[in-house]
Amino acid sequence: MIVSDATSLIVLSNLQKLELLEIFEKVYIVQNVYDELEAKKEIKLPPFFEVVECKNDLYFDLLYILDAGESEAIAFAKKEGLPLLIDEKKGRRVVKDLRIAHFGLVGLFCLLIKKGLLTKQEALQLLDQAILKGFRISLKLYQDFIDKC
Repeated sequence: MIVSDATSLIVLSNLQKLELLEIFEKVYIVQNVYDELEAKKEIKLPPFFEVVECKNDLYFDLLYILDAGESEAIAFAKKEGLPLLIDEKKGRRVVKDLRIAHFGLVGLFCLLIKKGLLTKQEALQLLDQAILKGFRISLKLYQDFIDKC
């Protein structure tokens, strides 16, 4: 099971590849992330997604530095002890400081390669498509993906 922020879901939806997340028994998305996705009417969530809510002290504290979706997703992941799928740099720094297991889209593609669900070439093609559709990634992370996955 994982918790997900919006960015990776939007990218996977744009690639028509949300089903890749089916490797997890359940994908939790918090209400604020769901609301963000609902604003993009073309996103249809598969049945293994579950919308949850988490408004606790950590959520309110994080609102000073992150948006509502990231704050709520981080608070829920911390509360439940679940890994978080998150790509935004500022959010990843917070997650690291809170010692929450996390990975981004590139990490997801590496996991899918390791599980034998994607070849490295298929994953690289998906990553390239994501970049062409506006997903931002550093040259170093791109090279790490090529070298290490």
